[in-house]
Amino acid sequence: MKKYAPLFTPLKIGKVEIKNRYAMAPMGPLGLSDAEGAFNDRGIEYYTQRAKGGTGLIFTGVTFVDNTVEKHAMPHVPCSTHNPVHFIRTALEMTERIHAYDAKIFLQMSGGFGRVTVPTNMGEYPPVSASAIPHRWLDKTCRPMTKEEIRHIVSMFGKGAYNAKRAGFDGVQIHAVHEGYLLDQFAISFFNHRTDEYGGSLQNRLRFAREILEEIRKTCGDDFPVTLRYSPKSFIKDFKSGALPGEEFIEKGRDIEEGIEAAKLLVEFGYAALDVDVGSYDSWWWSHPPMYQAKGLFMPYARIMKDHVAVPIICAGRMDNPDTALGAIRDEVCDMVSLGRPLLADPDYVNKLQSGDVKSIRPCISCHEGCMGRVQAYSALNCAVNPQAAREKVRAYTPILKKKKVLIVGGGVAGCEAARVLALRGHDPVLYEKTGQLGGNLIPGGVPDFKEDDKALVAWFEHQLETLDVPVNLNTTVDKGFILSNTFDAVIIATGSTPRKLALGDDGRVFTAEEILLKKADPGKKVVVVGGGLIGCETALWLAREGKTVTIVEVMDRLLAVNGPLCHSNSDMLKELIPFNGIKVITSARVKGYAGGTLICGTKEGEAEIHCDSVVLAVGYDSNRSLYEDIRFDVPQVYLLGDARRVANIMYAIWDAFEVANAI
Repeated sequence: MKKYAPLFTPLKIGKVEIKNRYAMAPMGPLGLSDAEGAFNDRGIEYYTQRAKGGTGLIFTGVTFVDNTVEKHAMPHVPCSTHNPVHFIRTALEMTERIHAYDAKIFLQMSGGFGRVTVPTNMGEYPPVSASAIPHRWLDKTCRPMTKEEIRHIVSMFGKGAYNAKRAGFDGVQIHAVHEGYLLDQFAISFFNHRTDEYGGSLQNRLRFAREILEEIRKTCGDDFPVTLRYSPKSFIKDFKSGALPGEEFIEKGRDIEEGIEAAKLLVEFGYAALDVDVGSYDSWWWSHPPMYQAKGLFMPYARIMKDHVAVPIICAGRMDNPDTALGAIRDEVCDMVSLGRPLLADPDYVNKLQSGDVKSIRPCISCHEGCMGRVQAYSALNCAVNPQAAREKVRAYTPILKKKKVLIVGGGVAGCEAARVLALRGHDPVLYEKTGQLGGNLIPGGVPDFKEDDKALVAWFEHQLETLDVPVNLNTTVDKGFILSNTFDAVIIATGSTPRKLALGDDGRVFTAEEILLKKADPGKKVVVVGGGLIGCETALWLAREGKTVTIVEVMDRLLAVNGPLCHSNSDMLKELIPFNGIKVITSARVKGYAGGTLICGTKEGEAEIHCDSVVLAVGYDSNRSLYEDIRFDVPQVYLLGDARRVANIMYAIWDAFEVANAI
């Protein structure tokens, strides 16, 4: 327990003392506001639970100060100036509850998104920016903001911060000179082509950020801390084009040299802390790092800031490993560690760490499916591995009236989650798994080094079931006779799925991705992966990094065309990593046969031959539901879960299992 003591020493931002070195990183509070721009009950409960879980400082995630220059559909995210009385009333209820846990909370305030506004959130209004530059997502050119509009937004920052202070917030964070949002579009010369006092020199390009701070000081005084979300490097190769880790390129956004100079100016203006990340919407996989990025990837940039400015530096970016966080604080890389997605996955992360119960921390798997993906696609913030995230009350554990004995067949994530929830609620689940280990498809899926958190999730489920005393029977096949000869109040069938195979001829050198990942077969030096979906692309990437020469053959006209990652940062990075790692791609191609080391494919240009040592199939999975069909009319209460019901992803396996197990 004492090992991590340095993470639990106090820190001051301005005159506000934080009880420990953990902050909750700002994440867009989509679904957490009402139609009048206030925090709704879900939002209040969501942030309060993270304070209850031990987090020292909470950043709310983006809220708007204006709905005139850049219009936003309501409800969207909270807006401190839309209906001030209502905002203050609801926010005060939240801050009072958070303060009861000796936590602090800062309201993150945004002047707008500009060219990076997500289309689903933009409505019919034209995008605005510093200059007439291309929109990130749409084939549109942004409208340059007038000076009157800039001054209006500055004024609204002052009003919004005043409302935040009245509502009990301990400070604010400006969103931001980071990630290419509106203020960043003014700060970066690649985006800002203005010839007035808001363009040209770096000082002029930072004028917007300076005037915001000055206005907040006028309305809130010098003792109300104003922090800044800040990216010292952009990784922009061009509009809509970002650089990969290790790639040589010419930076068109903010480079480190200017990043240091800008940071010094921002601190000179009076910003009380810098919350450091890197990247931009043009290189989104830096700002929202998927599993293909290294752990602690922002640490080198936080250290540069720490070496050049004398205010607290906050560092996020896959900092979920407590040893990494401990090293960052001890080595003075940063002053605070910021957790975003890890606190979605486990709101009690900090308390568990402080008590030494590291094994009980539910891991984030960096999939972005429940968080950024759903924000992007559905304007809803959730978590793939934690079905209760951002809906803590409506998905609370349901009390039971009568204890039931529940049979669970299958030890994949669906079966494990069902067993966990049933046991927590007080039922008696018993789990049977035909193989020698829990985890199902996470076992092969977790083989590549960039999927290490899949393994961590399996270990977490194992620990949970052991702690909850759930009987787990491995290497045991369950059939209809077993079920009918025993007495169970309910049966859950979570028998998973099996990899789909193709008859290509030389079956001795045709393997499934699962067989190769589990090293049940040697693919040789030259490998063709059939299937350019998520599993195919990740398997190909892993094989290429293992030194293989890899070709992907995909029947669709592009990679990840079906069932790819919901979030662009994951899918775009994976698609860029394929050619970067020397993997050849043939799309709109259908495999016909394989013999004598040659794979025959039909392409748009005609028949093609690919010489290879093996063919690896990643063409989908088929549900294994035969046991369910055998018993569905013989057992009064039977449920079908996971891939056995519908082949999907980890998120839906866990969510569906939680829903069913919480209702039995």
